[in-house]
Amino acid sequence: MAVMAVSRIEPWDSPVTKGLQESIHRFRLLDEDIELKPILEQLATLPPLDVPTGKETVGRLPEIVDGRSAAPAQTFKIVDPEVKNPATEQWERTIGVFDLLL
Repeated sequence: MAVMAVSRIEPWDSPVTKGLQESIHRFRLLDEDIELKPILEQLATLPPLDVPTGKETVGRLPEIVDGRSAAPAQTFKIVDPEVKNPATEQWERTIGVFDLLL
């Protein structure tokens, strides 16, 4: 069985699901109001990856981080629409589910 070495990470190597893609789109709409993109762009580039990353992939990292950041918050509206200020334990459980699924 041959193992192929990855020379660099390309956009198609990222498992961006339909749900994550929808979260990315919702975040774009949200970002128009609150300007989070500059902060998340900086966070998305840290730490450097062990495998070289293509330019197009690097360009997509901020939007993947955006969608990944927005999705847990949106989950509260689905699970418990009455929650206005989730407690730490609720955040930990929600993020745990996302870590499992993503």
